[in-house]
Amino acid sequence: MIPFITCIILALIAIPFVIRMCYKHELYDMPNGRKIHHFAIPRLGGIIFMPITAIGMFVGLIILSKGHNEEVEFYLSSYLMVVGAMLIYIIGLIDDLKGLEASHKFIIQTVAALIFPVCNLMISNLHGLFGIYELPLWASYPITVFTILLIVNAMNLIDGIDGLSSSLSILILLVFAYLFHQIGALLFSLLSICLCGAIIGFFFYNFYGNIGKNKIFMGDTGSLFIGFVIAYLVIKYQMKGWGDIEYRDGALLTSITLVFIPCIDVVRVALARLLKGKKMFSPDKTHIHHVIMNMGLTMHQTLYTILILFIVLGVINWGLYVGGMLITWIFLIDILIYSSFVWCAEKIGNTK
Repeated sequence: MIPFITCIILALIAIPFVIRMCYKHELYDMPNGRKIHHFAIPRLGGIIFMPITAIGMFVGLIILSKGHNEEVEFYLSSYLMVVGAMLIYIIGLIDDLKGLEASHKFIIQTVAALIFPVCNLMISNLHGLFGIYELPLWASYPITVFTILLIVNAMNLIDGIDGLSSSLSILILLVFAYLFHQIGALLFSLLSICLCGAIIGFFFYNFYGNIGKNKIFMGDTGSLFIGFVIAYLVIKYQMKGWGDIEYRDGALLTSITLVFIPCIDVVRVALARLLKGKKMFSPDKTHIHHVIMNMGLTMHQTLYTILILFIVLGVINWGLYVGGMLITWIFLIDILIYSSFVWCAEKIGNTK
């Protein structure tokens, strides 16, 4: 709890300094045809996430080693994750400051993602999803890299309205903090709760801040870093067994459920663009938050709607799993619910 509160307080203190720096150097997210905001907003809120998370984890590790006599074991993947996270953080920062070609960002993201299978941190078993269990290395490597890239970019692209990416991240990280704590993986629980605290501190300024005073966006620095950490936690949690940790039934389903909405939204939008003959990553206003706002809902109402959908899918998946339904059918039901929701929202929006 102390590291969590420490990260919240540090974020609340740090963000005003970042806002003043953005105004001084004119570092704004400028409005354009594909963005919802109509004013120049400071965009570097996400630069606080990595340093504050690191400080929180340092405090937490001191408490664990001194106060509770707990031993925290560091794995090779833990150190490599730091390297990958720094790469992601740096390219996000460069993109926010000067702009970066999408192809260049994708190359660095791929390099960072390749770190995981290299140190044997990968998706090696689908546990019955579509009838597939153990994966050969030639399939496990690309699936792992694709999953990481998907999650990183999904958390980046869903950051289209105030509080959406940050609030989804807060919920995901809180769940992971609890899950990893339950199995005694304290390092990963600590990572989850510290980043969560940093995001909560940022959220108050992003969601409740006043334009021209204390409102700020996280920028690519923040959303890419969040996506990378969440991707790491997703891959780690679903692994069949690591260290002294035994595999947990339903771990893969849990990981899928937590990142389902941002990931399926990216897939839907990309496929729709291809079917229309557009480039897969060409910007437009077809993401789920755009569709919901076209119904006539406000930005805040849109956020609440997506959060409710996130919680509802989680509850449904848990109920179906406890009821003995196969993971394949649960996954297909999720797709059906999401697709039906978007279809209905689009129909309502088209009548406006």
